[in-house]
Amino acid sequence: MIGLIMCGGKGTRMKSKEEKLLLVYEKPIIQHVIKAFESTGNFSKIVCATSNNAPKTREFISTLGITMLETKGNGYASDLRESIILFDEPVFVASGDMPLLDSEIIAKILSLADCRNVWSSILVRKSFLSFLGLEAEFFVTENGEQCAYTGISVVNPKMVRNLEYVAESNIVLDDRRIAINLNTQKDYDLLCTT
Repeated sequence: MIGLIMCGGKGTRMKSKEEKLLLVYEKPIIQHVIKAFESTGNFSKIVCATSNNAPKTREFISTLGITMLETKGNGYASDLRESIILFDEPVFVASGDMPLLDSEIIAKILSLADCRNVWSSILVRKSFLSFLGLEAEFFVTENGEQCAYTGISVVNPKMVRNLEYVAESNIVLDDRRIAINLNTQKDYDLLCTT
């Protein structure tokens, strides 16, 4: 399985002069995610998808010796589609802005996801986000409950080659390690108080 970390966003909602993935929570945010991926031992290869939107992040990742894949930087979904089609084995995808991600929660997600599915997305309940003091911009209904995407998916790239709509399986997992991703300054402030 490939471990793919999405690192090419503009981070405009953060409204920070510094690139979002380089904000520090003991160490740069992206370094937490890379460490979580490396610690699982489940990935044949770890790849960071970068773009011109975050040149300092790309430079930092290069110093860590992680394989990088350059995308066009046209947004998360577009960059993800652009990246996924390059692989032949299942791909575990996570956003690079998840500072609490660890190998234990990655292993749990992998145990819940069925790699025979085309696309499995990990969701958290809106009520759980509210409990944590977090907000999301977009919700989907899963089993009658409002849920938000975490930025984590398990994808079978062989089944999405044509880039058309694919059937998505959702897994709802309320865990702060995957609920907290940094989209706004409020998210970062909340993280720093934990």
